[in-house]
This record gives sequence, structure tokens and C-alpha cells, in this order.
Amino acid sequence: MIHKGWENSQTIKQIECVQNDAKKFVVHNVLTPGKVYDVKNESEEFYFVIDNTGRIGGFYKEYFKEL
Repeated sequence: MIHKGWENSQTIKQIECVQNDAKKFVVHNVLTPGKVYDVKNESEEFYFVIDNTGRIGGFYKEYFKEL
């Protein structure tokens, strides 16, 4: 249950959302293109960021570019 503390963990890096056009998932409600997000954790294919709802969410890396 390590993910429970990610909201308060140190920011690893910052990334910018470049698109929120998902085929299978609804991400346009929680990601804004052009907005910079703090990465709290990262896996091989996902970034875990604090999204527009103020909670941690895991999103495919294809939605972002590194700053």
C-alpha cells in the first residue's frame, strides 16, 4: 500500500501534458493540455501525477513530454 503516501511524497520531476485524447479511457476530465504536472512516481509505461482532481492518478506516458 505504498501508493497511499504518494500524494505527500517528494516530486521526482515535472512533465507537461501534450494531449488528452484517449481511445479507451476518460482522461479529458482530469488532464489539461499545456498544464505542468508534478510526477510523484513512475513506472515503465505510466506516470503517477496529481491530476486536476487533486488526487494521484496513473496515466500513460504518451500524454506527456518531459520538461
